[in-house]
Amino acid sequence: MSNGLEEYQKKRRLEKTPEPKVEVRPPGDELSFVVQKHKASHLHYDFRLELDGVLKSWAVPKGPTLDPKVKRLAMMVEDHPIDYRSFEGVIPEGNYGAGSVIVWDSGTYHSPETTERGRSELLLRQGLGRGNLKFVLHGEKLQGEFALVRLKKAGENAWLLIKKLDGAARDGDVTENDRSVLSNRTVAEVEASEAVEDVNLQLSDAPLGEMPRNVYPMLASLVEEVFDDPDWVYEVKWDGYRAIAEVSEQTVRLYSRNQRSLSRAFAPVVDSLKRLGHSAVLDGEVVVVDESGKANFQLLQNFELGARGNLVYYVFDLLYLDGHDLRKLPLLRRQRILRQVLSDLPHIRFSDHVEGTGILFFRAAAEQGLEGIVAKKKDSIYEEGERSRKWLKVKKQMRQEAVIAGFTEPRGGRTHLGALILGVYDAGELVNIGHCGGGFDERTLGDVRKKLDPLIRETAPFRTPPRTNAPVHWVRPELVCEVRFSEWTDDGLMRHPVFMGLRMDKRAEEVRRELPSRVPKEEASRWGQGLRLRIGGRALQLTNLDKVYWPGQGYTKRDLIDYYRNVAPILLRHVRDRPQNLLRHPEGITGASFYQKDVDEQPPKWVTRVRIGSESKEREITYLVCQDEATLVYLANLGCIEINPWNSRLGTLDFPDYLVLDLDPLGVGFDAVVEAALVIREILESAGAPSYCKTSGATGMHIYVPMGARYDYESARTFALIVAHIASGRLPATTSVERSPGRRRGKVYIDCLQNRRGQTLVAPYSVRARPGAPVSTPLKWEEVHRSLDPAAHTMKTVLQRIDEIGDAFMPVLGKGIDLQTCIDNLNSGVIGVGRGLGPLSRVAGESQ
Repeated sequence: MSNGLEEYQKKRRLEKTPEPKVEVRPPGDELSFVVQKHKASHLHYDFRLELDGVLKSWAVPKGPTLDPKVKRLAMMVEDHPIDYRSFEGVIPEGNYGAGSVIVWDSGTYHSPETTERGRSELLLRQGLGRGNLKFVLHGEKLQGEFALVRLKKAGENAWLLIKKLDGAARDGDVTENDRSVLSNRTVAEVEASEAVEDVNLQLSDAPLGEMPRNVYPMLASLVEEVFDDPDWVYEVKWDGYRAIAEVSEQTVRLYSRNQRSLSRAFAPVVDSLKRLGHSAVLDGEVVVVDESGKANFQLLQNFELGARGNLVYYVFDLLYLDGHDLRKLPLLRRQRILRQVLSDLPHIRFSDHVEGTGILFFRAAAEQGLEGIVAKKKDSIYEEGERSRKWLKVKKQMRQEAVIAGFTEPRGGRTHLGALILGVYDAGELVNIGHCGGGFDERTLGDVRKKLDPLIRETAPFRTPPRTNAPVHWVRPELVCEVRFSEWTDDGLMRHPVFMGLRMDKRAEEVRRELPSRVPKEEASRWGQGLRLRIGGRALQLTNLDKVYWPGQGYTKRDLIDYYRNVAPILLRHVRDRPQNLLRHPEGITGASFYQKDVDEQPPKWVTRVRIGSESKEREITYLVCQDEATLVYLANLGCIEINPWNSRLGTLDFPDYLVLDLDPLGVGFDAVVEAALVIREILESAGAPSYCKTSGATGMHIYVPMGARYDYESARTFALIVAHIASGRLPATTSVERSPGRRRGKVYIDCLQNRRGQTLVAPYSVRARPGAPVSTPLKWEEVHRSLDPAAHTMKTVLQRIDEIGDAFMPVLGKGIDLQTCIDNLNSGVIGVGRGLGPLSRVAGESQ
């Protein structure tokens, strides 16, 4: 053979290695070069130049350089085929050059004297023959003029690779950029992802166990930001049905995350899994891909209805294999085993990943029109049924699962229905998130209407039915759909919603508003002692992030800021438009602290401030108002561990949104606080007033009654005092309304004096400056009992609680009570009045 590749073929068993076979390729317009990083018996770089139909090749032990002062030894080796310039992968053990290979750099090159290919080849061939080969590279990492010079005394194979002094020359080690220009992977990542270990060897230390049944999948937490981190892998977020497959001999169960069987709907997947050849439990996503290879949720819906399509089960995790429970193994190891177990079966694919480079991967996914990506910690175990922070999802578009609560009559030429009325569950209550009329075709309209007709009922499933622009039919809240939209409005509705399809794999009672949180601090670009960042277009300079605020736990200022960024979407609804007193702990909970009402130092211009007259100081005070996440982070950076807003908002400062009864124990256990809270709730229920409670974050509790900004502070305080006196009359041994500590020792003080203009109270979801970083946490009344442990709700636990139950305090901001009706109930003897108070007068302070 005369193509110069005889030695290449002689050294390799090409049927045993993925390296390119020898094929003749027509020449291109330009000469190409490639530099491959090769981890064989010794790590080195392979420098290859296209010439005379082959790649002339040199092994460079220390790699190329852009520093003209540094000369690199280059050992000339056998010629390689042109196709080798794109080779990446693992050469198996037992083969020549065994190890992993990446394309470290590639591009075009030519002679310094000409860019024309024919003339260049002639000059380059002459230089090679003389042992002084000069050329100009145009690569992604290597640019400018180089030379390969043969060493006369070291034999014909030893050369020096030298960078010429030009505009591309520079100091430093260019090989520090160690990622492939093709796949962005490192040699180690290629080695890990394409390792060919024996499955039995990998299972040798995996625990034995029974096959898990009826698995609830591990779920990912939604975050706003994508990030790069070498400890994470990044996968495509598929637009389909999450599906668990239990495979044993010839029996296969395929089911959704809510245990609905998918075996009949997606029978081709089940048939393929019967040929797996292993007992296994798999986790993945069933999709239907369109002609461009993208998953299409609407096509998946049509497939369920009997249409045809390219059905694929993308498998990304392996929980059990042949008697071994793999759930406690690290993710990468589970996936390495999975890759080998999945043979070439129809409809079954391994869902691959990239390592470390989430930002670039997300950008590529967005350009391809994919829904988003999922980031997973390499060492994460499989947390069955948990929504974990070890798995994170980032979406290109905002999407939300929603419960269908009703539909409107069609108008104009539309048939079947006009728009769907949608809701989500929050603290056990269905709340409206808007209506959706876009995204339907004629077939979908008819199918949805057919499913809704049997669910029609007379009343709305909402406490307060939303207004509609057409006659409405309410339905039992059982069907779930998925909607994409542009953003959430300030009042919690979806803007520009578009119907994507029904979610038959989801239970209505599981549907919550999905708000993105912040990336956990250890994943987020490695903050140092300080950080400059932008939040919502606002520039902030954060300082002393590693300062320990909670010495007992080691929690830092960084932890506090991270918590407030995560909880901001919920907390802000309770503090927005409310003046605030600042309680600053610049040295943490054990250092000096001070209150600050007047914002005398200059905050950033974008921070909202308001001047309010003060009767006691006979002047105006400038209060800070926390309107957005950036301001919340600014406050935390000042050392404001606690957030303390007024009870009323700008525009209605004299009319509180709620009244508060603050239960403050002195020398008595928390059981007494619980008992007092339950008695107060009973009194308020009898008066016709709904109430909501939260832990104080210390030793007490706070009970709120919504007032709807209809009554002044004096009216709210008077009503609170009456309730307090009645409660104290029922529990005289354990409660008191006496302000003096000496006269209420051993009792729970029912404090009503928080109901005054300008008085502040720690906000719901605010951290407290106390050991353990407790949080003032809203509770459901059924949680208030003697075994309640308020210390269990901390900065480290509350976010998971919000994910599970939503905002239990949202109704506090709703329609207020009819105070006159409540007073009439008291006067009529429904519950009786407190000792010596006599009958209540009518409300004098109602707003007009």
